[in-house]
Amino acid sequence: MRREFKKKSRVLLIDDNYEHLAGIRELLNLEGTFDVVGIATNVTMGINLVKKYQPDVVLLDMNMPERDGLQGIIEINKLELGTKILALSGYDDADLIFRAMKIGAKGYVLKTMASAQLIYAIEEVLNGKIYLPNALTSRFFEYFQKSFQEESSRQENAMDEENLLNELTQREEEVLELLTQGITYKGVANKLFISETTVKTHVNNIFQKLQVNDRTQAVLYAINNGFLTKRVKIAV
Repeated sequence: MRREFKKKSRVLLIDDNYEHLAGIRELLNLEGTFDVVGIATNVTMGINLVKKYQPDVVLLDMNMPERDGLQGIIEINKLELGTKILALSGYDDADLIFRAMKIGAKGYVLKTMASAQLIYAIEEVLNGKIYLPNALTSRFFEYFQKSFQEESSRQENAMDEENLLNELTQREEEVLELLTQGITYKGVANKLFISETTVKTHVNNIFQKLQVNDRTQAVLYAINNGFLTKRVKIAV
């Protein structure tokens, strides 16, 4: 009688923390239903491996130097290989979760999750489902609802739409407010309890939305367009 063997799911890991990479690879190999076809410590290397091995799923760290995980999601989806992306992070940043899911991630998991939960998350994504831990689900939908309401409010006021500051998310406004106070990226990271890499990602998004090239131009735009007055009203 011929024995049927289930084909292993091909997994690729991208994370700048090699020890974490090695731990996940060992975990998945021990599980027996996954084939870790490659590991990469940066997005550029990871994209090349995705092209080469065409994995079923990629576990992609969101917080990396140079090119971050959000850029990685966009680049992998552009390849149109059908590869599912599971965003991986040490931070439960609602803004980061929302943006990762919005641009194509099929799930979001924290590095602190138990091994069994990580395996379950990968299986859910491979089965065509969306995965978010229970602890993050409510925060994601609250942020989604708030973002939708903010977008609707912007559309209702044509005059205000001309002010590019209205395109900023709440977290980006918090970052910009600290930048106007002359606080360093590291100082911003400490005050908002996020990584310096995440701060740089927010700053790059602020530059794009305000159509400026550096921190000084962003601060000047904010001051000249009533940003500080707006933040004072919110605080009151």
